[in-house]
Amino acid sequence: MKTLSYQTLQELSYDGYLLKDAPERILQFGEGNFLRAFVDDFIDRMNEHANFQSKVVVCQPGSPNPAGADRINAQEGLYTLLLRGQEDGAPVQKKRIISCISRCLNLYRDFDEFLACAKNPDLRFITCNTTEAGIVYDPACQLADRPAASYPGKLTQFLYRRFQELGSTPGKGFIILACELIDDNGLELERCILRYAEQWKLGSAFTDWLKQENLFCSTLVDRIVTGYPRSEADSLCDSFGYRDNLIDTGEPFAIWVIEGPQWLKQELPFEQAGLPVLLCNDHHPYKQRKVRILNGAHTSMVPGAYLAGLDIVRDCMHDPTVSRFLDKTIYDEILPTLTLPRQELLDFAASVKERFANPFIDHALLSICLNCTSKWRARVLPSLKAYVQQNSALPPCLTASFAFYLAFYYGGKLTPDGLLCERPAGAKASAPDTPSTYLIKDDQAVLDFFDAHSADDAAVLVHCICTTTAFWDEDLTTIPGFEKEVTRLLTFLLPNGTRAAMEMLL
Repeated sequence: MKTLSYQTLQELSYDGYLLKDAPERILQFGEGNFLRAFVDDFIDRMNEHANFQSKVVVCQPGSPNPAGADRINAQEGLYTLLLRGQEDGAPVQKKRIISCISRCLNLYRDFDEFLACAKNPDLRFITCNTTEAGIVYDPACQLADRPAASYPGKLTQFLYRRFQELGSTPGKGFIILACELIDDNGLELERCILRYAEQWKLGSAFTDWLKQENLFCSTLVDRIVTGYPRSEADSLCDSFGYRDNLIDTGEPFAIWVIEGPQWLKQELPFEQAGLPVLLCNDHHPYKQRKVRILNGAHTSMVPGAYLAGLDIVRDCMHDPTVSRFLDKTIYDEILPTLTLPRQELLDFAASVKERFANPFIDHALLSICLNCTSKWRARVLPSLKAYVQQNSALPPCLTASFAFYLAFYYGGKLTPDGLLCERPAGAKASAPDTPSTYLIKDDQAVLDFFDAHSADDAAVLVHCICTTTAFWDEDLTTIPGFEKEVTRLLTFLLPNGTRAAMEMLL
């Protein structure tokens, strides 16, 4: 079987959309699954439906090992994207060959070729997703490094070369779309670059050009991407008729919220291509919506659902007790605390539930429980406090989620790999071969805390965890009635189980 290439597709008489030749107008930092299933999908569809006529130069920024870049180049930038999930309650599968990528550069091997891209007058856009740890300022980076260690350092090197080559020509700066999952990602990236400009003494003319000719957009991205389908790759390739070593998979749902001026629509024809992009003056309400509804629902439900015997998110949606608990959490306790129009919130909540029920994604509950302490603080606590402020009462399900979290960590034994805990004997797992123990991964201080308090009764444990302000940035006992109610719930569910606690609340 031949590997995917333009020649292979020609031999197979492929009649789908392809763009073999076009100007390189986009520089992309990151070659991973998410960008290829999200940003590059959007660009490819703009090429087809809005005559965007743009190729993407992809940079492999993080590793000296060029294997990732070589895999992309071996297939001439082509790969198959499969989007699988539910829409309006019905399973859907969408297949598309993405053809917007021209080549991939490894910045450690191809540094000169990378800098040469700065001479290209057609280059106009920069996209990036270098993970949450990517946008950091590292003072050890120097202009002469090949390349600088940090991503902002690499981008500063590139922007300075652009300034040297085309800085005197108006309109040759960049529209920069940051996709990292940190607050104000675009603004934070700009701050890092300005610090390098000052540290490296690149001059006021360069700083002025950065500010006047470049637009750093903060964005919110949302699509579950499951990556290379290792277990079914061979059968998929048999059905394609070609070998594809870069198959990418994800869900059909997607939304890209971009904070920026309305004139961006003239340069990025998202609307013309019918893409789910929202251009706005402030992306924060949409980030709050995602974090509190989608992520908050996960974190509120998952520890209790796991202790009740479930293993994957989809099973939770088909469990009458857990699904009703989730509904009450979202519709009665989270949505009323948010500021966007209610219908927008209801539509988003409905999409979240449909995504949770995706028949093609086995999203393990234990994987969601990674670093559950910081997740509860960021995703659930703000909704709980907003509810209390609005109603002068505790939200029953969000309060219970804290008790579920404590029960999930309770009684564990500290090991070099994490906190080893025992699943309740009465919890019937979804799969018969599911082990009776589970390993908790969290910050070491959290693991040490629960190890030290593994034999506490409910009241002592609740008081100690609530007053450990390093975990919550505040003393949770100051929330009226919270300590007492969590103690009551934990005292009940330790012998009776989380399912019984959910049923009691419902």
